[in-house]
Amino acid sequence: MNRLYKAGLLALFVIFISGCSSRYHTRQDTAPVRTPTEHEMRDAKVKAEPKSVSAGRPYVVRGKQYHPMSDEKGYTAEGIASWYGHKFHGYYTSNGEIFNMYDMTAAHKTLPLPSFVKVTNLENGKSAIVRVNDRGPFHDDRIIDLSYAAAYKLGYHNQGTAKVQIEAITLDRVAPRLTYIQVVASSNKNNIQQLANKLGTQLEINTNIAQEGGLHKLRLGPLESDEHAQTLLKSLQAGEFRHAFLLYSEQRL
Repeated sequence: MNRLYKAGLLALFVIFISGCSSRYHTRQDTAPVRTPTEHEMRDAKVKAEPKSVSAGRPYVVRGKQYHPMSDEKGYTAEGIASWYGHKFHGYYTSNGEIFNMYDMTAAHKTLPLPSFVKVTNLENGKSAIVRVNDRGPFHDDRIIDLSYAAAYKLGYHNQGTAKVQIEAITLDRVAPRLTYIQVVASSNKNNIQQLANKLGTQLEINTNIAQEGGLHKLRLGPLESDEHAQTLLKSLQAGEFRHAFLLYSEQRL
């Protein structure tokens, strides 16, 4: 192996390692250099917001599949909360927003994005209302990841974790949430159109085709109810459409 070839391999290796390590600006998460202000620790203002369609799709992390909820109304849970800060500050959340460790926000594995929850530290009684706009924490023993500001308000920023209670806060909807099934996606528009015609006739259901990023996505719906959607989804998945999944939207797709 000549010297030039070795040098080339070394350069590629350095680039690869740099690319792997530059996802975040630091390896370990740390607390910021200053404490949150009183203004930054004010409870998140609960308001009606459209749910993210993309963040409502099933996803896989570390080989485990997660199915986001269709509706957070009535959701309560108890478990261990952690927090995240400087490592993730300035990077995109799963909701497509920029994470700010001084905002009153949180990450949850399956709540719709965005959602609002009241989190109470069961060890000291302190509570905060946060806006869930991210996914995580991906540890089986934790149920929610709060921003540094929220953890500071709840008084566990120094110890890292705390046992908490979570209660979803919801507002009455002006319009009902619509349920769809995305059946399949393909770059071949003609094939998707033929399949749409076939399924529309067989199932006696509305179909629509959305074009995103060069792909044509076949969707069924909106469906009459979530129960109907779940039944139809299982039927499709048991056949040739095992990757079909539910979509929820505040408006017609």
